[in-house]
Amino acid sequence: MVHCDDCITVARPWDKGRAAMLYKENGRKIVLALKHGDREDLVRPAAGWMLRAGASLIKPNMLVAPVPLHWSRLLKRRYNQAALLGKTISKQANLEFCPDLLRRTSRTAPLDGLTRDERFQALTDVIRPNPKRHEMFENRPVLLIDDVMTSGATLAACTEACFSAGAVEVFVLILARVAKDA
Repeated sequence: MVHCDDCITVARPWDKGRAAMLYKENGRKIVLALKHGDREDLVRPAAGWMLRAGASLIKPNMLVAPVPLHWSRLLKRRYNQAALLGKTISKQANLEFCPDLLRRTSRTAPLDGLTRDERFQALTDVIRPNPKRHEMFENRPVLLIDDVMTSGATLAACTEACFSAGAVEVFVLILARVAKDA
C-alpha cells in the first residue's frame, strides 16, 4: 500500500483523490518532461493513465478544471500542463471542461524546497474562483487536475476556492504524487 506522505497525518479538504503514478524514477521523468521539456506528446497517454486511476471519481454533471498557473508563468512556459491534461481527460470522459474556472491572483515563488507549512502559507488567498465562471460551480462536483502533488497545498487552496463558489464535491486527479511506502 502506498500513501502520500502528508495524507497520512493531515486531513484533506477534497472528497477523494487519485494519482496515476508515484513521483519517482520514470514517473518523475514523465512529469518533468511534460512540465519543462515541451513534451506535449505525453499528454494523451498520461491523461489515459489518470482516467484509469480515477475512474471511480467520475460523476454525472462533473466539471473538470485544471490547477491554474499565474499569467506570468503561463507566458514563460507557453502552456499549462494541468490544462492540457484536463482537456484531454474531459474529452475522454465526456465531461465539461473549464480551463479558467480558477484563477491564481498573484504569482508565488516556486514551491520547490519549501516545507509543507511554508507551501500552505505561500498559497493563502492566492487561488480564487473566476468571478466570470461563478454559476458553473453551483451544485456541481468538480474534478481538479494537476501534474504532481507534493504537500497538497495547491490542491487544498483550489478545493477551498471551489467550495466557496458553491461546488458540492471536489475530487482531485493527479498524474504523480510524492509518496512513501507504508
